[in-house]
Amino acid sequence: MSRSEAVSAVRHGATLDVERLRADFPILKLKVGGKPLVYLDNAASGQMPQSVIDRLVHYRTTQHANVNRGVHTLSELATMEYEAARRTVQHFINASEDREVIFTSGTTDAINLVMHGYGRKFIGEGDEIILTTLEHHSNIVPWQMLVEERGAKIRVVPINDAGELLIEEYEKLFNERTKFVGVTHVSNALGTVNPIQSMIAFAHARGVPVLVDGAQAAPHMAVDVRDLDCDFYAFSGHKLCGPTGIGILYGKAALLERMQPFKGGGDMILSVTFEKTTYNTIPHKFEAGTPPIAAAIGLGAAIDYLATIGMDAVAAHERDLLDYATDQVGRLPGVRLIGTAAEKAAVLSFAIDGVHPHDVGTLLNEEGVAVRTGHHCAQPVMQRFKIPATSRASFAFYNTMAEVDALVAGIRAVQKVFA
Repeated sequence: MSRSEAVSAVRHGATLDVERLRADFPILKLKVGGKPLVYLDNAASGQMPQSVIDRLVHYRTTQHANVNRGVHTLSELATMEYEAARRTVQHFINASEDREVIFTSGTTDAINLVMHGYGRKFIGEGDEIILTTLEHHSNIVPWQMLVEERGAKIRVVPINDAGELLIEEYEKLFNERTKFVGVTHVSNALGTVNPIQSMIAFAHARGVPVLVDGAQAAPHMAVDVRDLDCDFYAFSGHKLCGPTGIGILYGKAALLERMQPFKGGGDMILSVTFEKTTYNTIPHKFEAGTPPIAAAIGLGAAIDYLATIGMDAVAAHERDLLDYATDQVGRLPGVRLIGTAAEKAAVLSFAIDGVHPHDVGTLLNEEGVAVRTGHHCAQPVMQRFKIPATSRASFAFYNTMAEVDALVAGIRAVQKVFA
């Protein structure tokens, strides 16, 4: 069957031929302890389809060289493929220009780039940064470093018992000292989808730029940075069917041009003397040293793969999975769902009465079910719900209703052990 025929077979409105898609992922054929792998840890890292693996091997075996400045065939070819991947990302998020796409090592690196490049230049003593209770540590700790250095202040948007931001409280936090907003698009711990478009519009009406942590959104829904009008948007490749070690920072060109570089070294310069260095143009100003070439090309291949499916179809299938899992797990006695927002992405956090989440994860693994346990690098969320940790099942488009049933059966098995 040709690729076009396969794509045609996969698509049926918003319905996916999941079994056909699963055949694209070699790792899903594994068994754990003699039982089929049920991989429900996609919020931590998604799996790679064979086409991405093949693309990485092809680059490594026929195209590998360092990019930029080389005049030999392999260097020119590697540079061409690397920049083609940048354009693929540009179209994926609908950025205005490819120079607004910066390759980083991941979401954390991208947020740190903004903190150093924008925050250290434009945020000073007495200024205020608005964050939310739902943030991942990677969108908290860098800003804490900045406020400690500069004498600025962090103000935090609270959440309700469902895990939703209190938007009226968000709006009350703004004043003449507010200089920046950092907000997650989708909570990694709860799956809450935040109303970032209206939040961005409110901030912009007051002249305040907004960074969006899109690590948990980009793999699950269509992202249009121009429609959102965000100033910065960060996400990671490994949650998006791509390799680890690669991420994206989108930034509006006008802002990126005003920012100072995060790292110094090769390729981020136009000229260097001991008296003065002239920085390169964007995006190269922010890509010092040898970049993650293979990983960037792999990310481009992952986005191409997702494009054949369609992000709307991905979102619809994952919504069905989440609805079914919420219903089935929610029916279990002695199980509490943590995070019940009206708008959620494919994350289900739960706690089992009398069982530590780490024990839950260990026992589920014996059933072949892989979930994440702990505070999910979101300790303020755990503190809000007065719990140390949760068990988190997170879904991708290649998961099935039968795997949700396996999760439910696994939870029942855990409860029997502790009965």
